[in-house]
Amino acid sequence: MPFPIKVCAICSEEFELKPDKPGFANRCPECSAEEFTDPVSKQRMDSDERKNQTEANAARRQAMRELLYRKDS
Repeated sequence: MPFPIKVCAICSEEFELKPDKPGFANRCPECSAEEFTDPVSKQRMDSDERKNQTEANAARRQAMRELLYRKDS
């Protein structure tokens, strides 16, 4: 069974849509490869930033809990 022929949304080239192709189904492998080769720069957080983020998340959870489970009296 032949693979379906698609047209790339970026470069308008025809390509075969094969199973387990990385990227989007409407992009050719060359256009999809550019997206995966970009290095992902992950920001490192120090202990103060992690503590601040943890406290902010706890405050958000508490606020949501209060909104969801408050009694209307």
